[in-house]
Amino acid sequence: MSQITVISGPERRRVWTDQQKRELVAAVSAPGANVVAIARCADLRPNQIYRWRRQMAGRTPDEVYGRGSATPYPGHAPDRAFTRMAA
Repeated sequence: MSQITVISGPERRRVWTDQQKRELVAAVSAPGANVVAIARCADLRPNQIYRWRRQMAGRTPDEVYGRGSATPYPGHAPDRAFTRMAA
């Protein structure tokens, strides 16, 4: 059986303490840890744990993914107009 959590009231987001965040990040940092399984046990999505890990390392998403450069990825041309291809 699955467990369903119903959050009612005006605030629908859960609040995680810094200690809880540190414990989850430490758990996924262990050798052989399965991030998806740990996230599932904590009833959250893996991307949230990755975000907390980045924040604890003091890095912004732009620093992690290298955004902000003139060419974010090969072949990208922001000023190039899109043209429709004939079928």
